[in-house]
Amino acid sequence: MTDCTVRVGQRSDLEPLLALEASCFSGDRLSRRSFAHHLKGSHSQLLVAVDEASGALVGYGLVLLGRGTRLARVYSLAVAAKARGGGVGEQLLAALEGAAAARSRVFMRLEVAAGNSAAIALYQRCGYRQFGHYSDYYDDHQDALRLHKVIRAGRSLRPILAADWYRQSTDFSCGPAALMMAMAALDESVELTQPLELALWRESTTIFMTSGVGGTHPFGLALAARRRGFSAEVVLNSTAPLFVDGVRSADKKAIITAVHQQFERDCSEYGVVRHYRELDDQQIASWLAAGRAVLVLISTYRLDGKKAPHWVLVTGIDEHCMTVHDPDLDPRWQQPIDCQHLPIARADFAKMASFGSARLRCAIAIGNKR
Repeated sequence: MTDCTVRVGQRSDLEPLLALEASCFSGDRLSRRSFAHHLKGSHSQLLVAVDEASGALVGYGLVLLGRGTRLARVYSLAVAAKARGGGVGEQLLAALEGAAAARSRVFMRLEVAAGNSAAIALYQRCGYRQFGHYSDYYDDHQDALRLHKVIRAGRSLRPILAADWYRQSTDFSCGPAALMMAMAALDESVELTQPLELALWRESTTIFMTSGVGGTHPFGLALAARRRGFSAEVVLNSTAPLFVDGVRSADKKAIITAVHQQFERDCSEYGVVRHYRELDDQQIASWLAAGRAVLVLISTYRLDGKKAPHWVLVTGIDEHCMTVHDPDLDPRWQQPIDCQHLPIARADFAKMASFGSARLRCAIAIGNKR
C-alpha cells in the first residue's frame, strides 16, 4: 500500500504532471495548456496524489463537471509505474467522486481502452458498470468501453428511449438532428445522415432568427415527421407566431409570421395534433411511457451562457432527473459521451425548457408509423 495524500492540484504541479503524463501515455496526452487550464478550471477538478515519504507526485485524476447538468466525467486518471498496485488509483477515484458529489453531481462516467485490463478491473472494483462501447476511439485505434456509476445515493436513472446519438453538423440544425434521433429510435431503417439532416432543416426552417439563418419551427419539425409516416403531436403555451421577437426588422417579422401561418395550415391538412397549453413533466413522462419520442425546446443559457433556442431529445425520466441527447457538441471541452443520456435535474430542466421573455414552452411527441 502506498501512503499518499490526495489534494487539489496547484500551479507548481505543472511540470511533474507533464512528466507523469509522458511516462504513462504514448498518445492522447494532455498538453501543458490543458493542464494549466484545468488547474484553475471552474468546470473541472484536478486532484493529485503525493507520496508522503518522498513528496513526489505519483498520480493525478481529472474530472469534468457538466455545465447545467448532474453529470461528471473522469477525463483522465494516471498513476506512476512505481506506485501502481498500492491503492493510489482507488484513492484518486474516490476523491474525484467526492469532489463531484460535493458539487451536486449525481452520475460519473468515463471511457477506458478495451485492452486496458488493469484499469477496467480498478473501475469495476470501484462500482463502475459498462453501458456502452466505442469502436476505433483512441489514436492507436483501440476500442473504448463506456462505464457509469451513481455517486450520490438514492438515484437509479435509466434511459427509457433507446436512441442512437447524432451530432448536428451545422450551428442551426439542432431540431433536425433531434428529430432524426427520434425517428431512428422508432424505426431502425432511418439512417442518421447529413443529407437527411439538411432536408429536414429545409422543410422546417423559420427562414430568419436572431442572427444568421433561421432555426426550426416545432410545427415544421412535426410536419417533417408526419410526411415520413410518423404520428406527431405538439404542445406549446402560445398561439402567437413563434420567434418573431427574435428579429428587429419588420420585413423579417412579416416573413416569420407568414411561415408560421403556413405551417399551421399544413398541420391541419396533415393531421398534426396541436395543444395550446402549458407543458409539464407529467406530459413528457406520459409520452415516454407510451413509447413516444419527445423533443423539447430549451434555452441554452444554463449550458453555455447563451440565450439561444435549442432542441434536445428526451431519453429518460425519473423522480429526480431527465436524461437528454443533446446534438450540439463543443469540441473544446466535450466528447460524445458528454452529450448522450445527459442527466439534468427536473427542476433545472423546467427552467431550461422556458425560452425568451415570453417563457415559451414547447415539445413534440413523435410516434410510430401508422
